[in-house]
Amino acid sequence: MYINKDAASRTFFLPSLQHFLSGPILYPTQLKIYRVSAQLCLLPQSGLKMKFSLLLAAAPIASAHTIFTQLTADGKTYAVSYGIRTPTYDGPQTDVNAKNMACNGAPNPTRSSDKIIPVTAGSNVSAVWRHTLESGPGDVMDPGHKGPVMAYLKKVTDAKTDTGAGGGWFKIQEGGYANGQWATNTVISNKGNQVITIPKCLADGQYLLRAEMVALHGARSTNGAQLYMECAQIEVTGGTGTANPKTYSIPGIYKSNDPGLLIDIYSMKTTSAYTIPGPPLFTCS
Repeated sequence: MYINKDAASRTFFLPSLQHFLSGPILYPTQLKIYRVSAQLCLLPQSGLKMKFSLLLAAAPIASAHTIFTQLTADGKTYAVSYGIRTPTYDGPQTDVNAKNMACNGAPNPTRSSDKIIPVTAGSNVSAVWRHTLESGPGDVMDPGHKGPVMAYLKKVTDAKTDTGAGGGWFKIQEGGYANGQWATNTVISNKGNQVITIPKCLADGQYLLRAEMVALHGARSTNGAQLYMECAQIEVTGGTGTANPKTYSIPGIYKSNDPGLLIDIYSMKTTSAYTIPGPPLFTCS
């Protein structure tokens, strides 16, 4: 293999490499990828069988992961990490039964916040997604990481201290797959903004707002789906208080073999049906 000696090299973490390989998994978790003119040449470790699809997948690896970094509410975009429990690493959760499925956490170091964001019931808010805490609107997530987008609420006594784990959650927004377009790509096209309507019928008070994006590029194997979520700490005012949603536990809303999480998206057609994971969508009646 010819390698341009002047080509810059970087080391990338490939969390779902096994999706692109066959045979025994006998590799370290890091490989060096070299850019040669318009092509990428990958130097495999001994014993690996490389597929051409791995070369295609390697190009966007640098922007693979994502974080819900900011919230826009009532016309104001708050600072990065203001009122949101943001991690310092942009990795996913892959075990749907993990206790940190509610608001993220280990293995992603997640910081607490002592801020509460005021939100008006019936208004739209935007969960702002970025590849890292320092990224801009042009660096949201690798567009090859396709999947559904959801949002959940949980009413709590103190949004600053509630871990989010356990019951009380209900889904208020979802997007899946339609006409060949994934909801994640819609968020990317919208400069990282996931638009969420806060139901008008809510009771006033403090809530955790859980925004979530799921990447399904490795989801044809169990626990191959990558789930990204963070929780914003909000206080809702102006609600009618008539809501009585059925609530669910996190962890518990997903199973590893759910058809929306265990799926080969590369075999899908434009007209294929897709089942969004999780409980039914709550709406004000």
